[in-house]
Amino acid sequence: MNYKFEKATIDQLDEIWEILEGAISRRKQDGSDQWQDGYPNPAVIKDDIEQGYGYVIVNDKDIIAYCAIMVNDEPAYADIKGQWLTNGDFVVYHRVAVSEKYLGQGFSKILLNFIDAYALEKNIFSIKVDTNFDNAPMLALFQKAGYQYCGEVFFRGSPRKAFEKLLQVVG
Repeated sequence: MNYKFEKATIDQLDEIWEILEGAISRRKQDGSDQWQDGYPNPAVIKDDIEQGYGYVIVNDKDIIAYCAIMVNDEPAYADIKGQWLTNGDFVVYHRVAVSEKYLGQGFSKILLNFIDAYALEKNIFSIKVDTNFDNAPMLALFQKAGYQYCGEVFFRGSPRKAFEKLLQVVG
C-alpha cells in the first residue's frame, strides 16, 4: 500500500474528526474514561492544524491516521510525579487515532515510526507522551515501541501515565 506522512490541512478537518469520533467511541466501548469529556473536539483539531501540529498518514483516497506533534510544548510535563529520562529537547504527540477502515493493519506502529523520524530530522532524541491509565491499546503500543514509564502527569485534573523513549542515531 502506498501511503505518506504529512501535515494535515484544514480541508481534511471533517475526515480527521470522523476518525477521532471513532476512536472516542472505541475508548468508551473499552470501558475507558479517556476522551469521554468532550475532549478532543473539532475546535481542538482545527487549532492543531492551524498551529501546524496536525499530521496525517494518507494514501491515494483516505486519511489513515491522525496525531498532533509538538516540540518542547507540553507545560503539564514540567510537573511530573516521577522523573523523565532526559531534561533536554523533546517531541510530544497527542490525539493519536487510526481510521476504523485501517484498524489492525499496524498503522499505530507505523505512525510512531514516522514520529521517531520526525524527531530525528530535528536532531531531537527524546519523545515524551502520556495516556490514560485505562487505555490498554496505547499502553501496549508504548511497551512494544520501547517507551519507558516515567511517572504521572495531570491534564484537566486527571492523572495520566507518562512515558519517554530515547532515540539513537543509526549509522
